[in-house]
Amino acid sequence: MAPRRSGRIAHSAQNLGEPTSSSRSLKADEVISKRKKRSSKSNASSTAALPSTGSSFTVPKVPSTPKRRRTAAPNAILPVTPTPSMVGVLTAPRDRNSGDFNTSSFSDRPAEPHRTNAPLATPGGTRVVAYPDTGKIAEASPSKRGIPHPTTTTGNLLEEACNHLIKADPRLRPVVEKHHCHIFGPEGLGETIDPFRSLCSGIMAQQVSGAAAKSIKKKFVTLFNNGGVEDDGEEVNLTFPTPAQVAASDVATLRTAGLSGRKAEYIIGLAEKFVGGELSAELLIQANDGEVMEKLTAVRGLGKWSVEMFACFALKRMDVFSTGDLGVQRGMAAYMGKDVGKLKAKGGKWKYMSEQDMLEHSEKFSPYRSLFMWYMWRVEDVDVDAVQDN
Repeated sequence: MAPRRSGRIAHSAQNLGEPTSSSRSLKADEVISKRKKRSSKSNASSTAALPSTGSSFTVPKVPSTPKRRRTAAPNAILPVTPTPSMVGVLTAPRDRNSGDFNTSSFSDRPAEPHRTNAPLATPGGTRVVAYPDTGKIAEASPSKRGIPHPTTTTGNLLEEACNHLIKADPRLRPVVEKHHCHIFGPEGLGETIDPFRSLCSGIMAQQVSGAAAKSIKKKFVTLFNNGGVEDDGEEVNLTFPTPAQVAASDVATLRTAGLSGRKAEYIIGLAEKFVGGELSAELLIQANDGEVMEKLTAVRGLGKWSVEMFACFALKRMDVFSTGDLGVQRGMAAYMGKDVGKLKAKGGKWKYMSEQDMLEHSEKFSPYRSLFMWYMWRVEDVDVDAVQDN
């Protein structure tokens, strides 16, 4: 009975569908297939926004701002030369404000391009010149003082200089005939210049407008004139302080006139040079062009351009030529036929002509390059006459 019962149980188990080895294998494959489908759906949904990683995919480049070429704007405001205001600062004669000297009382004097042709005032109130009046040459011969005696005079210096420029280049005749340069004429050469005052005024005018420089200068002078009033309350005739007065002052006091601390230091240092004898009216009369540049650029606050303008407009030296002056560069470029609208920016600075080109083309106008420079401003309408006494 036992064997028969076990056989029935086995037969019943087969009829009930108990899996055999082959059926178990099929079901396992079905499970694996379903799992793969679920996995592929999940991966597809999570990576739908990502690009394919096939061989056709390329990594996009990081965006960058393209470099722009710097070009001058067509309507850009061009730099303006400070020369016109500087002329007014440096050429303000002592006669005009103080009445110390009467220029009409001086007769014709010898003049020489490489010497100081302006009469210079000393702190003591005297007047010195490179050569005496023509009527007094016998009393003080220039040869005894080591200065060659010239044949040109203050009366004909401008005429000779103009003739030299026109002979060197006839194209200058129209501009020479149109504009009279009073600075180097008899009237300009007769004005007495106080060198200390001119140099101080030049330092005050650096990097400020003409109106600001004039205001600062007035306050500066007032400091040394009892505040501009007498003891009885009446206004006084302001006179520029002497080097000794300024040297005895201090930076804090000068700053109350509107000067920066640095400029106050420069002016006190300049005064000390005059007090100590390193600078004087006599030295500026006797020195040659190179010595003037060497002595003055050794003073803090006086650069090459400032000294060139002082030598030209205050000392009335006739062979000064400033290659660094923007107005001269522009005028000379126009004179040479160049398109001044096309600027050359070198080292971050505006540039119309190279220094070498300017020196080469101006050489033929020596020893009257100061006058040639004045006409180069005229070529580009730099009005060096439209200035006020600062």
